[in-house]
Amino acid sequence: MTRPLRAVPAAALAAAVALAVLAACGPGLPVNLDPESRDFYDKVRLVMTGPEEDIFLHLPDAEARREFIKEFWELRDPDPETEVNEFRDELESRLEYVAKRFSEGGRGINTDRGRIYFYLGAPDKVDEYMEPPDATRSGGILLWYYYRYDVGVLFYDVRGNGTYTIQEIVGDLTNAMEMAKLGQTYTGGKAPSKYVNFDLAYDAARQELRLTVPLRGLTFAEADGRLREEFKFSFSITLEGKAGRDAFAETRLLEAQAEDLEKMKTWVFTFPRALPPGKVYVDAILATRSGDVRSRKIFRVRVT
Repeated sequence: MTRPLRAVPAAALAAAVALAVLAACGPGLPVNLDPESRDFYDKVRLVMTGPEEDIFLHLPDAEARREFIKEFWELRDPDPETEVNEFRDELESRLEYVAKRFSEGGRGINTDRGRIYFYLGAPDKVDEYMEPPDATRSGGILLWYYYRYDVGVLFYDVRGNGTYTIQEIVGDLTNAMEMAKLGQTYTGGKAPSKYVNFDLAYDAARQELRLTVPLRGLTFAEADGRLREEFKFSFSITLEGKAGRDAFAETRLLEAQAEDLEKMKTWVFTFPRALPPGKVYVDAILATRSGDVRSRKIFRVRVT
């Protein structure tokens, strides 16, 4: 990255990095979890998305939660063709590393470096400077670069005791953390797939899901002046407080004249589906047949 690091307001930084961890110290859960569910929740709550946590904590019984746990790991498995779930192994490895490496007088997951490492993994590049102390710090300076997320993090050892705190960041750390929760860039050693920040809405009158895909950065095959790409969509729909999911998948071809497509910023795909009334969660996965794009997002939809 060539952009300079920029300061981030303390409140915004705390919201991006610490809220999930603070939730782990909350007064209690809204439901009584069986031992298997409790063990799972304690381990993965920091990488659950908000909708996933809502779903899990409102499931009616242990059997429904057991099915959720199975799908939770399957949806994050970067290579389902193998018996190993690389994401799960990586998560457990990070937890162990953070606990040992970043204790700094307390739990490793409660330190700034520990949290960033837990979510984003080992940085792609580390720069360390032992410059003379100044008014803002007594110890060294660390720079962690995450090229795969387009994020950089600057740490200061403010007191000179080896406790590093975040001072500045560059890039969208919040989005990077959300991507990391869903395993968006960890692909088991393969080249990471592109992440497409698509959007979804529900048209109750037409009873259809409307998925808007930004076209910038997508790669299309060209033939006879026309551009084309095949998209594979997978949906899993859950009603709050109800066990079971409505899952379906569809493939759509996007094809248009090159000059027409180049003028467009987005493309809207529609999927006829009647959603039940209540708070509904739509887990959507978008992938291209070429394999260079795979994105997953979870949306809350209120149906009246």
